[in-house]
Amino acid sequence: MKSVLKFLMGVCVVSPMEMPAQALGASSDSPAPIKVECRQNGPKAKWKSYDAVTVDRIPGFVVGAEPETDVYGGWKVRGVENPTGFFTVRKIDSRWWLIDPLGNLFLAKSVACLTPGRSKRQKQLLTSRFGTVEKWADEEMKFVRESGFNSLGAWSAVETIRKNPDRLPYTVILSPLSVYNRQLRKAGTEAEGFVKTDWAGCPYDFPYVFDPEFERVAEEVLADAKKTADDPRLIGYFLGNEIPWLDTALKTALTKMPEGHRNRRVAQEWLDREKGRAGCTAEDITSEDGKKFAAYCHETYLQKAIRILRKHDPNHMVLGTRLCRWKHELANDHLLKVAGKYVDVVSINHYSHWQPDQETMLRWERASGKPFMVTEFYTKGEDSGLPNKTGAGWLVHTQNDRGGFYENFVNELLKGGGCVGWHWFKYMDNDPTDLNADPSNRDSNKGMVTWDYQRYEPLLEHMRKLNGAVYQLTRFHDRTK
Repeated sequence: MKSVLKFLMGVCVVSPMEMPAQALGASSDSPAPIKVECRQNGPKAKWKSYDAVTVDRIPGFVVGAEPETDVYGGWKVRGVENPTGFFTVRKIDSRWWLIDPLGNLFLAKSVACLTPGRSKRQKQLLTSRFGTVEKWADEEMKFVRESGFNSLGAWSAVETIRKNPDRLPYTVILSPLSVYNRQLRKAGTEAEGFVKTDWAGCPYDFPYVFDPEFERVAEEVLADAKKTADDPRLIGYFLGNEIPWLDTALKTALTKMPEGHRNRRVAQEWLDREKGRAGCTAEDITSEDGKKFAAYCHETYLQKAIRILRKHDPNHMVLGTRLCRWKHELANDHLLKVAGKYVDVVSINHYSHWQPDQETMLRWERASGKPFMVTEFYTKGEDSGLPNKTGAGWLVHTQNDRGGFYENFVNELLKGGGCVGWHWFKYMDNDPTDLNADPSNRDSNKGMVTWDYQRYEPLLEHMRKLNGAVYQLTRFHDRTK
């Protein structure tokens, strides 16, 4: 492959280095960043002012026309050879890309949870406005496209979406460990371990990946991949969400789990091997040991799950387990290295930080040897009329502020070369009267549309502006590094 890709601009084929300076952005008269007041989740958090660099405020960048794209939303270029007919991933020069089924460059500009509301009044509104769920899907996929997005994130209405031949590229989430956790809870086993768990629901906050019974459940859950194995519009699979790969798991197993417990035996055997002697105790555990054991648990899970997945679908990418804890998985290079050994793309749910950090993103890429994808991020607007007491995303005052956050966040992702996509969480606000909704989603403004299908137009205006300049921005940032 040529070191400098040629790409189509109208009828001319030129390289980024050959383009006129004005086309890539030569003006240095960009205005200063806008200021957005924001506070982290929680009533005691204080409001602070943050810079947001929007597309029109990027120094030296001038927006032009986006290059031509194909039916998948991929950037039509010459030089990407031997398409597989499915989405793949490749590093070209200093930047990672998804490669679409036609062999064109693709960055996943995605919306998560494209699914209709499920409360009684949302169902009534869907019927009166759209008629059927299929017509809802057709119209809202068109809306997503018009907002500049080219794909769908996790928890979207895949069964309905796949009925449309012009469907957006999409992802599927399969969560065998979550299913196993629910079965443990229902059976009443390990009851003491469920007294305190994190949001992933693992007993003792410890993924039970060593249990033979887990593999039986994984066989059942991952068999669903047969349904999508031949679909070229499927980007790939997530194998769970926010599983707790904690540095504290080793100590937890040795101090909180009863004698004879399978996880305790595995932890003891692992620590003894690591130290080269028998009978080690929790007092022998170092910080490095904790990180290595978390990576060992993660590797065990990926080995088992991917082996089973590949029996049902050998064609599509594995997109990881949506890592999210900044003090555990995202700071554990041992775990990131293991992830890179097995997955095609490392998936990360990005909260607690106003914007991506360039050094951190580079470390994720170097540690894993793979690209990453941000699979959840959002802010909540006070002007939505919702209480906004739940959820991890930050709080801002207005929908316009949410849009400024989006532009700034994605531009920071594009400055580096390791990110191959981002998934805004999510399509729609929950109906606050729906008490059956996930508590973390129940009363907060996360959507592009309200609970009753109305558009947040100030947010969408920003999204369209940034999304329409993505491929231009990759050229610009790669040239100005």
